Amino acid sequence: MDMMSAEVPPLRPAPSLADARRTTRAFLAALSRPAVTPEQADTVVLVVSELVTNALRHGGGAYTLHLAAHPGTIEVAVEDPSPDAPRLRTPDLTGGTGGFGWQMVNDLARATIVTPGLGGGKTVRALLPR
Repeated sequence: MDMMSAEVPPLRPAPSLADARRTTRAFLAALSRPAVTPEQADTVVLVVSELVTNALRHGGGAYTLHLAAHPGTIEVAVEDPSPDAPRLRTPDLTGGTGGFGWQMVNDLARATIVTPGLGGGKTVRALLPR
């Protein structure tokens, strides 16, 4: 993809987390001018993993993944049917119930945006450095 901006067709309906990771890696591998470094690719895949996991766990078990490459950023957007926005919470260091992911996404991304869906649900978007 020798373009200033590129998008992957949305990944739907609710494939597995492994499918989301595979789709993301294939999308990133196809980019050029500028290509992403292996470290950038790992960061994008980590953010996709977290957002998709949250959609599966807290968003009703279904999601749509959108990926787009812009000159300075990779945009990851995950739609799910829940209207509840992600929230920061105290990480659970003993019970294994999480609490680390949303903070991690915010730390890795240049920006995170949560947009309510027109018919319910939401889209969680992260803009990552390219």
